Amino acid sequence: MGDYQLQVTIDQDSGFCFGVVYAIDMAEEILEEDGYLYCLGDIVHNDEEVERLKARGLRIIEHTQLKDLHNEKVLIRAHGEAPDTYRTALENNITLIDASCPVVLKLQNRIKTSYDSNEKILIFGKHGHAEVVGLQGQTNDEAIVFQDIAELDNVELPHNITLYSQTTKSMDKFYSVKDELIARGYALKANDTICRQVSNRDKDLPKFATRFDKIIFVSGKKSSNGKVLFEVCRKHNPNTYFISSTDELDKNMFAPNDTVGIAGATSTPMWLMQKVKAAIESF
Repeated sequence: MGDYQLQVTIDQDSGFCFGVVYAIDMAEEILEEDGYLYCLGDIVHNDEEVERLKARGLRIIEHTQLKDLHNEKVLIRAHGEAPDTYRTALENNITLIDASCPVVLKLQNRIKTSYDSNEKILIFGKHGHAEVVGLQGQTNDEAIVFQDIAELDNVELPHNITLYSQTTKSMDKFYSVKDELIARGYALKANDTICRQVSNRDKDLPKFATRFDKIIFVSGKKSSNGKVLFEVCRKHNPNTYFISSTDELDKNMFAPNDTVGIAGATSTPMWLMQKVKAAIESF
């Protein structure tokens, strides 16, 4: 233990959700057998974990590259994919290793059913996010995606609308959006499609955050879930720091004898939080 004698605890409820565990387990199994595997986009929104798997043979490709690939295996990550991806795979004799999260797949099916019923669909989600792109694809890209209710201020909508949400959005914000749309006079069919494994973290994290002098929140910068959970921690403990790797730790974040809690997103590997813990304890 270092000079500061810091007492460090990892939140045991933090770390990969079951969808990410499933995708990484599938990737590792094929990497062990074949020595390499293509993956459509980052397998998880955590650069440290992506680099670990790339070192084992994972090859990250973009959608534009998929069209030029033939006779290979390609992993679909937990975020899911739009119908176009499956069509391209069929045309190019690509074997898809489908690790789409069951929660996301269920949501895709619900949105497709609504679209086939000619409902006007709104999706509360992050523009360009992999999951949202896949959801919008179920509607032939006709669904309206918005991150903030203000984006709908000048949009002409029919009286009857159907609302869905990206699975990792804040539950409080989703219900705030729902209430606002009802207040604006729309006949709203609202579908709470937020993953409970994620939303339950919103409830558990405040208790964890208040137990410590400092909180170190470990997450990839691209993780939507990470941004939401970081804000939960910071709301209940202003002394919360966001880092993506041990390189971003600074001894000046701490005072001697501080108690320190480490938490992470559903895309943050436990091994990385353990690495962060060891680094903090060395101060």
